[in-house]
Amino acid sequence: MSLCGGPGPAAASSPRPRAARMARRPELLCGAAIALGCAFLVALKVTCSRAKDVTMPAKLPMNFFSTRSPVIDFFRGQLDYADHLRQDSEIALYFFYAPWCGQSVAAREEIELMYFASCEFLSALQVLFVAINCWWNQGKCRKQKHFFYFPVIHLYHRSFGPIEYKGPMSAVYIEKFVRRVMTPLLYISSRSKLLDFLSNYEPGVIGYFEFNASPQPPGYLTFFTSALHSLKKDYLGTIRFGVITDKHVAEEISLVNSGSVYLHRHVNTSLIYPNDDMNYTAENICKWALENREMLIRWLRPHGGKSLLLNNELKKGPALLIFIPYNPLAEIHPLLDEITKVALEYHNCNKSQQAEPDPQHMGDNDSPAFDSYVPDAHTKLAETFSITKYPCCNTVVLPQWHSISRTHNVCELCINQTLGVKPNTVKVPHCNFFEIEAALDSFYLQEHTFFQVISNTIECSNFLSFYSPFNYYTACCRTVNRHFLSFISSEKTIFQTPKVVFSSHGKKDKDDIQNSIPHIEDRNCFIPHLHISGTNITGLSCRTNKTLNLYLLDSNLFWIYAERLGASRSTHLKEFAAIVDLKEEVHYVLDQNQSLIGSTLENFIKNFSVLYSPLKRHLVDDTSVRFRIQHVITEVTTSTFHDTVLSNEKNVLLLYYAQWCGFCASLNHIFIQLARLLPPDNFTVARIDITRNDLPWEFMTDRLPTILFFPHHRKEQSMKFPEDFSVNLPNLLKFILHYSSLSSSAPCTKECLHKETVLQQGHILHLEKEIQKLRSEISALHQAHNHLEAQLSEAKREEHQVQQQKYILEKQHKTLQLHSEQLQATFDQKNRELLEMAEKLQELADASENLLKENTLLRILVASREGKLQRKDEINEALQPEQKLSDDNILVSTATATEEKRIDIDTLETEHSSKNRTE
Repeated sequence: MSLCGGPGPAAASSPRPRAARMARRPELLCGAAIALGCAFLVALKVTCSRAKDVTMPAKLPMNFFSTRSPVIDFFRGQLDYADHLRQDSEIALYFFYAPWCGQSVAAREEIELMYFASCEFLSALQVLFVAINCWWNQGKCRKQKHFFYFPVIHLYHRSFGPIEYKGPMSAVYIEKFVRRVMTPLLYISSRSKLLDFLSNYEPGVIGYFEFNASPQPPGYLTFFTSALHSLKKDYLGTIRFGVITDKHVAEEISLVNSGSVYLHRHVNTSLIYPNDDMNYTAENICKWALENREMLIRWLRPHGGKSLLLNNELKKGPALLIFIPYNPLAEIHPLLDEITKVALEYHNCNKSQQAEPDPQHMGDNDSPAFDSYVPDAHTKLAETFSITKYPCCNTVVLPQWHSISRTHNVCELCINQTLGVKPNTVKVPHCNFFEIEAALDSFYLQEHTFFQVISNTIECSNFLSFYSPFNYYTACCRTVNRHFLSFISSEKTIFQTPKVVFSSHGKKDKDDIQNSIPHIEDRNCFIPHLHISGTNITGLSCRTNKTLNLYLLDSNLFWIYAERLGASRSTHLKEFAAIVDLKEEVHYVLDQNQSLIGSTLENFIKNFSVLYSPLKRHLVDDTSVRFRIQHVITEVTTSTFHDTVLSNEKNVLLLYYAQWCGFCASLNHIFIQLARLLPPDNFTVARIDITRNDLPWEFMTDRLPTILFFPHHRKEQSMKFPEDFSVNLPNLLKFILHYSSLSSSAPCTKECLHKETVLQQGHILHLEKEIQKLRSEISALHQAHNHLEAQLSEAKREEHQVQQQKYILEKQHKTLQLHSEQLQATFDQKNRELLEMAEKLQELADASENLLKENTLLRILVASREGKLQRKDEINEALQPEQKLSDDNILVSTATATEEKRIDIDTLETEHSSKNRTE
């Protein structure tokens, strides 16, 4: 019993709950927590990395130019390799593009066209064409360059650059710019070449360098670089640079020392670079030339995007826009030469031939005009000059002593300079605003010397200036009658004075002619001594207050602007001229039936310059309007305004509207109803889009919507619908009937009364018919209302039923939800019970397994022990005489065996428990 029952308590204590065993080892809990945390972090990282990988990488770029193209295409943006290739070429053209850009695609064709058109010339000069994809995000071009638009063209002249080209993306213009970069200097070796250079309308800068001493004389490279700087700052290339190598040719323009720089100007005196005041550097020469250049006529080349180029130029004053077909590569431009000649005459305010040399006399060395052109820069000559022949003048109309006076003193006040020292050979005195103002102040102090007596003679007086002893003022006055009609009639045949006078509304009015005084700008009327021939516009820009700025545009590229200004779309010859006055909000168009030549432009400019201009304001007309007879409301345009509104024998109600005006659109249904109510034989309801159609000033409006009513036979008594009244059908009818029934100033005859009675009866019959129509429509509306009420009541009943069904369904839903919660609670309880039973069964299984193992071990031990006892019994039988002596030894050995058995059992139990823990 002791062998079987001894180890019983130790064995019974080993099967315990797993939680109790784990409580003995807290390090296991920590390890499990760390393992779970690591697994959570790994899952989170995998999830986040998948969330970022939602974009597909960009596709690899492809060739933008074909492989057969002579342009080297770095479609992966290899900017560094392009710079490496550029070192071996004299001229390099970089074409930065984006593959998705439509303008880049269009410019690609122009680049290839330019190359094939001048392949031999460009190849001989070693011009490198490189295209770089600056949109590929992995390329160096995208990382180093930050362009805001595409395409971009950069040119390099050896190590100088980049020079950005901002002109039109056309083959001829790009080639012209490349040629200017290749040869920024024009070499002038003879007088004929110098004459051609100075005759050009563009400003020119000439440098004189002697190439005898060394291959590159001092200052030549600086001058060469200044020409490239000019192209870099002004992509239009308006300043031309030339080099004179012949000493005798340089003396023609008074250049003596090598390294001198000369700026040629047509109207103002030419200049010589001041070496004493400014350092001789490329930047300073370029800056000096750009600041002092003379721009008689400018080229405008809008790039087609959002830009303020036209707006900034038109804000400077009235502008003459001339559209001509222009080829930059052509050597001869006859039409451009004619326009240039007109511009030179127009701006030639100083009429002294000594102020500027005539290029035609440059072939003669003994020409006095040429010798006096620019004196030696090292000698300042004090010369006496007079400009009394062509003074700076201003027109003055003297104020009258009495308001009822029938006369006017009209004077021409001029500033004359008698003697003076010319301060600088490159400066010419010009009209100054302050001098004119001082002259007016002095003149008004002495106006009592002119009497208010009608006289045909011109009375002149001279008086000194308060500010300068060398200046005096001249006033030539003439007393004229306020009723100037007879004077204009008498002078018309002699001086060809235009007899066109406009009223305040912009219309020709015979009565206004008598109350108008012509402006003295037309000096032919008053001062015969200052008579200017009708075909001469020399210096007109200084003799009028309406000076024009002249601009040129290439009609091959910008004809859309000409069409917007009024050019005909059907014309084959793209030549057009228009004057735009932004301040006065008018523009005038040259008749396209006339050829665009110098004389036509001169007449166009002169007609604009006079105060009472005979030019007619061009009115923009919307040609897209299609007229249909069945329209209730008549659409009016500029061309149909006079026939539809003014010449029409009906009463006309006109609505001014615009497409963007929301209030105008809300009135459409009112005007449609009004047009149906009014009789079409006597009334016309019309509208005009004021943003697409221009009208004479007296018919323009500054507010939208605006309603004007033009009564029958009294169009001049048009009335405006009151702004404080709401625009509705009753108010419009009252407004129309009130002003259409006004009696005229002449007494009405019986026929008039009969016609009026018939008209009123017709109105009454028409209104009765309309009332009947309205009544029938009202009855139909009542029927429809009853039908809708029946449908509404039925819909309400159906809605009530739906609400009841909804209530029942909600109640059933709540009951089902309660049952669902109860079942869920029962399920959770049973689940917990099953988990507890499973744990108990597991513990019992573990305990039974342990018991089986222990019983097996005990049986083995008992069997081995019985074998030992049998052997001992046999030995005892053999040694009976020694039994008593060995009793003590037996007891000792028994105790020892029992102790060993207990030690073996404890060892087995310890190994078993450690095995369970490991499991």
